[in-house]
Amino acid sequence: MLPQYSQITGWGKYVPEKIVTNFDLEKTLDTSHEWILQRTGIEERRIAADQETTATMSVAAAKQALAVANLTPQDLDLIIASTSTPDYFMPAVSSTIQAMLGAGCPAFTISTGCTAFVYGLVTAHQYIATGAFENILVIGAELVSRFLDWEDRNTCVLFGDGAGAVVLSRSDTPGGVLAFDLGSDGEKGMVLAMEGGGSAKPMSHEVIEHGHNYLRMNGREVFKFATRILPQSTKTLLERGNVSLDDIDLLIPHQANRRIIQMATRSLKLDPDKVFVNLHKYGNTSAASIPLALIEALEEDRIKAGDKLALVSFGAGLTWASALVQWGSANGRG
Repeated sequence: MLPQYSQITGWGKYVPEKIVTNFDLEKTLDTSHEWILQRTGIEERRIAADQETTATMSVAAAKQALAVANLTPQDLDLIIASTSTPDYFMPAVSSTIQAMLGAGCPAFTISTGCTAFVYGLVTAHQYIATGAFENILVIGAELVSRFLDWEDRNTCVLFGDGAGAVVLSRSDTPGGVLAFDLGSDGEKGMVLAMEGGGSAKPMSHEVIEHGHNYLRMNGREVFKFATRILPQSTKTLLERGNVSLDDIDLLIPHQANRRIIQMATRSLKLDPDKVFVNLHKYGNTSAASIPLALIEALEEDRIKAGDKLALVSFGAGLTWASALVQWGSANGRG
């Protein structure tokens, strides 16, 4: 059997209604709008309402993606949920999403931090390339706000909630996912971690007392890793796709920090107009970052048929994941 092409045929996003600005955070933290903006590029972020969960946000984005692809949940062969903030430790949030959609397909969750959506996209591509499946829903969703210490200005100012989803479908037209680069450096994994709640450090009064149930980050180490790996992975991606930087129409990086994106852009000697940034509106939405940026680039007519996109992410693990995608026609089917 000849390899099959995989095209993005549907897309959808969801962000909570509640907006928390830097000025709002000034009221409760030893920080300022100017301090946050200068160091991160973030102006505001979305925070989920009490009744919202990772699953409900995922389903909202997924329904939009299915509608764009002109598919029903019953047409799906697989659901891949990408998140580090699931509704429960068990059951897997992917199964919750599958049930809420009413889909009759297998489902699983990928948890590699901010890189999880690209990991999911690449994984979905493999199932399609081998002819195993035809339509796969890939979701990137995070509800990070419930895992933050809102008295810790080093972390709580950085993150926001949201979800993005795409449908990846089999196509006879060349294009879609053309190449990828995945990696992990687990030796440095604890520089971005939530220690409490797992089997190594089960939830207890002591865990809560010491704040180990919250996300903690060594910002300096993460910054060093990100500014190195973003251009490095991009170059590897271009080599594997047999394309040059000039062939890339739009770079969509993980939206974590404006300075990281700017330094990577300079390192690559890439025209800043070829880099999409929406960090200022949402902050770091982790696994939702790349799909939210991709969809907003589409909404802003920054992507047209035939364009080559570089989706480049880095995150907890420490991990990195990049994908080279050639966009299809207006409906994504090429």
